Amino acid sequence: MLEILIVDDEILERKALTKIINNSSDTVMVIGEAPNGRIAIEMAKEHQPDIMFMDIKMPGVDGVQAVKAIRRFAPGIRFIMVSAFNTFEYAKEVMQQGVKEYILKPSSKKDILESLHRVSEEIVEERKRREEHENLRENLNRAVSIAQKEWVSSLLVNQVQDITFDEWGQLLGVEITSGYMVLFSFQPIQESEITANEKQSWYLWLKETVKSLVKEKEAIFGPMTDSQVPVLFLSHKTIEKGQFKSSARTNFERLFTLFNKESFKGQLRIGVGRPYHHAHELNQSYHEAVMALEQLLKSPNQRYFFADKQESTERLGQSGILEVEKRLLDAVRQGDVNQVLLTFDSFVTMPTENNELSAPLLKKSFDELFVLISRMLHELGISYQQLPSIDETEEVMKIVEKGKAHLLAVVQHVQVWRNNHAKGMLHKAKEYIETHYADSLTLEQVAEYVELSPFYFSKLFKDRFGLTFIDYLTEIRISKAKLEMVDPGKSLKEICYSIGYKDPNYFSRVFKKHTGLSPTEFRKASVS
Repeated sequence: MLEILIVDDEILERKALTKIINNSSDTVMVIGEAPNGRIAIEMAKEHQPDIMFMDIKMPGVDGVQAVKAIRRFAPGIRFIMVSAFNTFEYAKEVMQQGVKEYILKPSSKKDILESLHRVSEEIVEERKRREEHENLRENLNRAVSIAQKEWVSSLLVNQVQDITFDEWGQLLGVEITSGYMVLFSFQPIQESEITANEKQSWYLWLKETVKSLVKEKEAIFGPMTDSQVPVLFLSHKTIEKGQFKSSARTNFERLFTLFNKESFKGQLRIGVGRPYHHAHELNQSYHEAVMALEQLLKSPNQRYFFADKQESTERLGQSGILEVEKRLLDAVRQGDVNQVLLTFDSFVTMPTENNELSAPLLKKSFDELFVLISRMLHELGISYQQLPSIDETEEVMKIVEKGKAHLLAVVQHVQVWRNNHAKGMLHKAKEYIETHYADSLTLEQVAEYVELSPFYFSKLFKDRFGLTFIDYLTEIRISKAKLEMVDPGKSLKEICYSIGYKDPNYFSRVFKKHTGLSPTEFRKASVS
């Protein structure tokens, strides 16, 4: 409904205009009348109408002066100028104010309604463009948010190999020269339990608060697993060691100050990895953050802990260890027993600093590996809480056997899950897509419906069906469109909207890409 104000010093003119407009359509309504420019300005401030019929020649503040004044606080109001003075100077002055419509007294009903229709159409089109722009912006923001989570999830398992900081910077619109990983943990107090709602509230608070302490695009959040959240911090400056710790401490202290003002039933703890200058090294920073958090949890009086360079060198300086871990994680995720056994042998025989396989170092390697596997299983939606009981005082071969036995048990559990639970969830996802294809459906929505992270849902869906989520959704929509086109009573525009597309031009491009014909050509071919 478009709201209209009538401004004229002649009461009969106002009443006549009001009656003509109110009787013309259900989409417009006169909400008030003003006898002069001064009152028109006051009413425009109060009511913020969509359109004003403004008489030019009025005593006191005339129409042109009123338009100038109203434009200053409400530039979106459209004006239709009404005057008995058919002179170029008047018309020129209002046109300089952006007024496009100008009708003469006495005005015919036809002239009034045609002018009103043109202005109304302009407003409706502008609102439509604005709505489409907002939808695009929302979709883009959602896509960027999903992509950022995917990046963090990928680098945790060392699957980000072919993207540089320069490329990340181009995607985010910022310059990036270095980055480091931080693992935030929400620990329960003593024996108390933290509910799922409390965890989610903490996660949302953490995102909002951290991004208020740093520039928004400098902190990229990964998904929460249990009560831990990995966050990638990016910088446009080369991070020096002293500067890095000093800056991080300042932000952490401010974060704890804000955290203490909340009523969360838990404790905040932070493990910090070292900064690196290449994207492919961020997985190392994540490993360091995991170890830093583990070390921190052994020291109840500390709130955050920075990874130690010497320990990181011992753990991460071994050639190829991260790549072996990546292959091992992939094999576990696929439930591939043969690949797990093959990669496991490489894992336990990786060279150490003195080429000796010590029990403490092996136990530490297994501890880190099982933490990574636990996080991966959780994100897949697999519940598996068992952990091997390994003592560093045991013989090396006994530790190896325990580690292998645990991995094989995990793989067997993953196989059962993939064959039963995952299969059921993916078919549940397909059914959901087939039912909701006409909605503005996103990968994140479907992943949430089947309780998987978007990252792993996308991988499992492609592995299972040989199609990406968006390709499958497009196939469903195009198939439905073909069926709808059999009905000659339905316009192509109606069909476009009915299958989930908002833009007929985009629908036409997608349809032609998949069928080789435009919707019009396909309909003609089907009829003939």
